[in-house]
Order: sequence, then structure tokens, then C-alpha cells
Amino acid sequence: MIDLANLRSAFVAKYGGSPRIFRAPGRINLIGEHTDYNEGFVLPAAIDFATYVAGVARHDRHVRVASLNFEHEIEFDLDQPSAVASATWARYVQGVALILEREGYRLRGADLLIDSDVPVGAGLSSSAALEIATAFALSSLSGQNVDGMTLAKVGQTAEHEFAGVRSGIMDQFVSVQGQAGNALLLDCRSMESIPIPISNAQFIVCNTKVKHDLAESEYNNRRAQCEEAARLLGHSSLRDVSLEEFESRAAELPAIPRKRARHIITENQRVLEAVEALHSNDLEKLGRLIDESHESLQRDFEVSSDELNLMADLARGHQIVLGSRMMGGGFGGCTINLLTSGDHADFMKKMSVDYRRETGIFPDIYECRISNGAGELI
Repeated sequence: MIDLANLRSAFVAKYGGSPRIFRAPGRINLIGEHTDYNEGFVLPAAIDFATYVAGVARHDRHVRVASLNFEHEIEFDLDQPSAVASATWARYVQGVALILEREGYRLRGADLLIDSDVPVGAGLSSSAALEIATAFALSSLSGQNVDGMTLAKVGQTAEHEFAGVRSGIMDQFVSVQGQAGNALLLDCRSMESIPIPISNAQFIVCNTKVKHDLAESEYNNRRAQCEEAARLLGHSSLRDVSLEEFESRAAELPAIPRKRARHIITENQRVLEAVEALHSNDLEKLGRLIDESHESLQRDFEVSSDELNLMADLARGHQIVLGSRMMGGGFGGCTINLLTSGDHADFMKKMSVDYRRETGIFPDIYECRISNGAGELI
């Protein structure tokens, strides 16, 4: 957990003044992977790991930003946008500021200090938490009332333009709109969402501590392959292809687009079935769907990794685990594990020991609590 007193004192020491503090959470995704940019369904939830931004408005149009997590500081003039920042984390901050301006929200300059406990590269959406926290801070400090959907789109656009990742909107949306105790069934075409109580479902996240270099480039490749599959089937999006149509026409597709389409189409169905399972408190069914999702991501979408497969297999060896799958863009990061209720300390300890024995890597294991979305701390 972030020490807010330390963040405040560090801000005062660096910039002076009494800062306001803004928060935006990371997320888990129960099921629905890579479906968001195919206008499909996802089932994410905001978590208690979050990015915090301490900030004070300035009287000019300069923005100064530093982080307690990373080296480098940036400063830019909103009236004279400079070259893109070299540090990756800083690109998100600069990006949301310039995009807010482009969308007609005139900002004041600001001094910002960032702290976060969302693990980077773990599939918990550290970039979206940073985008939303800084966009919310900058707009609030400027007296601009930006609605949640606009904030989410600003964060997504920053991801596209300043990080080069053609992501869907799931991560930014749930970082803004998350509700404690609920996952959100999000229709990524209509952008309508429905809160889904998670009842007594409990989730543990296991971080492989591995991130392969393929992640960003292959993410964009997968999106292009999905678009090709939709085009070959005569649709604008795989969202519009039913399982029955796909099965009757699968032979028309080349091998790679066929596999990508199969994952997206069946994953959309799994999301809807997962919602039904939660409504009926059928956690065993939810666990089976989570396992099927991992199998599809591994075999058809081909975004898993040896470490993710190992982590999921190790988890399934425990009686209290109902389902386990990779989560996030792929090629490393985390698994999400659905467990029966009770004390999970023994499971977490054994997973750490077993994974370290197999790989030599010390994993991080987190018990996540479902939280609210972005807001200002009072």
C-alpha cells in the first residue's frame, strides 16, 4: 500500500505547497481477453493496487512531473508541446495532457508527483492507472469537469499515440468506472456496462516476473490478424460472427486468422456464460470457463508463455483452485486464479516455492480486493 503521508511530504519537499491527491486503480480481468478491441465483451474489476498523483496547480502553463517509482523528471509547456519524452512512463503523462488540450479542455500548468503500487508489466494495467490518474489530476486541478467516458478515451488515445499500443478501452474504462464488490460486464461496442456482484468469488494473482519483448509488437499483430479474419468473413468485426457461422465457414480462413477468430468468438461466449455463473453463484462453472480461456489463449491466440503455462498448471494442482488462466496482453505477466473461500496463505506460500523451484524466479503473489474507480482523496 502507498504511504500517503510520505507522498505528501515528498511533494512538499520537492515543490512546496499543499497538494491534492488523486487515485486511479489497476485492474484484474476475470475473463474476456483480447476481445475489447474486437468490440466484444469483457469482465474486468478495479483492484486495490493503484496509482496516486499529488498535484498543485501553477499560474502558468508549464507541467512538471516526477515519480517516486522511476528516475527522470519531465517538464513541458502546454503552449509549445516539445518532443515526446524519452522515459516510457512520462509519455503517458505528456500524452494525456496534450490529448485533453486537443479535445478542448484548457489546462493550467501543474506540479505533479506520482507514486504507485501497481506492478509494471504484470498485466494489472499499470499504464491505464497512470493515464487515468494523471488525466484526472490535470483536469481537476484546472477546474475542468471531464466525464468518465471521455477520461477513458483520453487514456486509450495516449496508449495508441504515445506508447504505440493499439489497445482496447477496457483497462481505462474500469480504472474510471470500477465499483467495489463488483466486476463490470462491458460491451466494448456500445460502451454500456452492468455491475456484476462477485459474491464469494476470491481471486489471487500470481506474477511470473517475466515479460518477453514480443508483447507490444505481437499485440498489434494480433489485432491486425483479427481484423483480417473479420474481413474475410465479410464482417466489420468478429463481434458480429456467431459461433455457428464460424464453425460453418472456418475452412474458408487461412490457418492463422482462423485460430485468432476462434479464440475471440468463443471468448465472447465464455464472458456471457461467466456472468450467468456469477449470478447463480456457480463458481465451479466459472472456474471451468477460466481454464478454457487459458487453453484458448495458449493454443488459438498464441499469447501465453512457458512461465504462464507453468504457473497455471501449478495452481490447478491445488484443491482449492477452481480455475487459472493468463491475464493481460500475454507473453508474460500474471495469472488470475479463482479460489474457494478461506485462508489462502498456504496456497500462496506453496505457489511461490514451487514456481521458484521450477524456474529459479521469485514470483510475486497478490490477494486482490475489488475497489472503486478513480477519485480524489479527501
